[in-house]
Amino acid sequence: MVKITEFKTELPQMDDFKSIVLNQTPLIDVRAPVEFSQGAFSSAVNLPLMNDEERQKVGLCYKENGNQAAVKLGHKLVNETTRSPRIQSWIEFMDAYPDALLYCFRGGMRSKISQQWLQDQGRSIVRLKGGYKAFRRFLIDYLDSIPELLEQKNIKPTVLSGRTGSGKTLAINRLSNALDLEGLAHHRGSAFGRHASPQPSQINFENNLAMSLMRLIESGIEQLIVEDEGRNIGSRYLSKPLFETLKSGSRIIVETSLEERVQITLDEYVVEAQKEYSSMQAWNDFMQAALQRIQKRLGGERYQRVVKLLDYAIQQQSMDGSVEAHQGWIETLLSEYYDPMYDYQMQNNSRPILFSGTAEEVLSYLNGKR
Repeated sequence: MVKITEFKTELPQMDDFKSIVLNQTPLIDVRAPVEFSQGAFSSAVNLPLMNDEERQKVGLCYKENGNQAAVKLGHKLVNETTRSPRIQSWIEFMDAYPDALLYCFRGGMRSKISQQWLQDQGRSIVRLKGGYKAFRRFLIDYLDSIPELLEQKNIKPTVLSGRTGSGKTLAINRLSNALDLEGLAHHRGSAFGRHASPQPSQINFENNLAMSLMRLIESGIEQLIVEDEGRNIGSRYLSKPLFETLKSGSRIIVETSLEERVQITLDEYVVEAQKEYSSMQAWNDFMQAALQRIQKRLGGERYQRVVKLLDYAIQQQSMDGSVEAHQGWIETLLSEYYDPMYDYQMQNNSRPILFSGTAEEVLSYLNGKR
């Protein structure tokens, strides 16, 4: 006979999602792995009540035979023997993070059962009221409120601009009031910006974006610095109202010499990027594919020239390990492809320029503004 979980007391719940974001509260996500992979929260760990196969069987049973039969099947699949290591994994996480909270999709049966099993082991944990769905809704509503919220709090968006390779991201990472959109999207923001590991899902990008903005805004900033990005960062994107709000501010320009830009690009797109790939050939395949994607915009002659320079640089690197030859194709792309695009965009941008200078001068200016 299958023993069904009995709920002996009213189990504690909470829905103070703002405090979870600001405190980066550790979370136990008891949903199945397939659900977790589709969307989760940055402070959450997936310690499922049911695995994917068990969840699928229970879901099918629910559709065909109703809730009572599904609950019975769930308890049969996750019996006393099966559940023991799962409960232990929750306890170990709670030992490491005593303030941990627990949730499932809607804050219903799965998280309540998990909560009761822990209670039966003498361990009390609070579950999220409304579960993942309610928390996700809270974050989406917060993103939608950003334009009005920035205006209410008199926080001025400011766009950090500059030519490709000028070190804008390096500057962003040294500011406490900056939003690192490229970091959140796990993409360098150009045709060559994809990392070897995949971007987060759009859902996770939005979740992390909302949390980052909330922490910045609640920290009391007066100015919100964002890098001059397009609405799309790789395959991730900002909503139109949010994008327009973030890009509505005045601009600050990072002025960097072509020589320095070549070196910054070399460090980021060659030296550091190659470390992500299993072999030089894997990196080369990625670069060739990226070049093909912009072949039409480059034009036939320039495309062939860049390909030859890249091939030569890879050959030289394979022979003596040096990366200096990569400066050839990098300088060509910067001066002949990216710079003309930047000049065109600047000519068509009517937003005022507050300040321009080297990266260090820009940082000094921004630090003085806070």
